[in-house]
Amino acid sequence: MSNGHIFVGEVIGTAILILFGAGVCAAVTLRHSKARASGWIVIAFGWGFGVLAGAYTAAPLSGGQLNPAVTLGIAVDTGKWGKVWVYLLGQLVGAMLGAVLAYLAYLAQFQANVREEGGREADEPVATLGIFSTVPEIRNPVANLITEIIATMALVLPVLAFGLTKGLGESGTTALIVSLLVVGIGLSLGGPTGYAINPARDLGPRIVHTFLPIPHKGTSDWGYAWVPVVGPLIGGTLAGLLYNAAF
Repeated sequence: MSNGHIFVGEVIGTAILILFGAGVCAAVTLRHSKARASGWIVIAFGWGFGVLAGAYTAAPLSGGQLNPAVTLGIAVDTGKWGKVWVYLLGQLVGAMLGAVLAYLAYLAQFQANVREEGGREADEPVATLGIFSTVPEIRNPVANLITEIIATMALVLPVLAFGLTKGLGESGTTALIVSLLVVGIGLSLGGPTGYAINPARDLGPRIVHTFLPIPHKGTSDWGYAWVPVVGPLIGGTLAGLLYNAAF
């Protein structure tokens, strides 16, 4: 794969992933959405379908990694680092693009970013950062970091192992299985931190949230931003080392 194909594939695939993921979070969160308050299961499946759509779309161009933690795990396992930077750049750019597209898809809802009080609109914000990036339920950086490391290992180690499952590759169902894996991680391990498990997925949209003209959008919480970047990178590295040692 050429650098150009990798970059374009990762931009497109990651943009689709974030469009679906941030889109479902917007659907559940924003006040004037028909899916408002539909819950965590809807969010988990929305992100899973985003992985499915993004990975299958990007696969012919880049293999559809869409996640720096996955890219890092593969590099640690194989020792091939030459194209890692292209993957990472494409993933970050794609994540930012996907966040902008999700914002535009819900533009009217973001512009009506207020709550009702006594049957009328009050000038009080509906929190928007959680639509774009992760926010921990209990802010404890050590515990949050551990959660992200474990959840990312639960993603990257199976992804690497799927490469040994010949039937998955031949049938073309690898991306489908990975998408179901992401749904499972969301349901089982997403409660503490919102399961970033992907540095680009969190960092790119957080950058976009900082600059988007969302009324009453609140903080972008840059003090926490290192956790969903560092945790998945550590988790991806550990998964690659474990896979290389055990398999």
